Amino acid sequence: GINAEYMGLQKMLSEDELRNAILLVFANKQDLPNAMSTAEVTDKLGLHSMGQRNWFIQGSCATSGEGLYEGLDWLSANIKKVAA
Repeated sequence: GINAEYMGLQKMLSEDELRNAILLVFANKQDLPNAMSTAEVTDKLGLHSMGQRNWFIQGSCATSGEGLYEGLDWLSANIKKVAA
């Protein structure tokens, strides 16, 4: 469930190699009636409590491609900022 994902994400992001990494989260399956909203996923993953980390959440539907380009555009733009 989402609690396991929360714990895994927190553990992964605390690794030295990822301490300054930006984070893109796809809230997938937005086409399904019982899908969590992006606000719910944000809350459950504790994204607002990530301090200075740059993060973005994008609602998506992988089967139709909806939201994928928007998320990847954000990632591309923000990777360029980090590299600059």
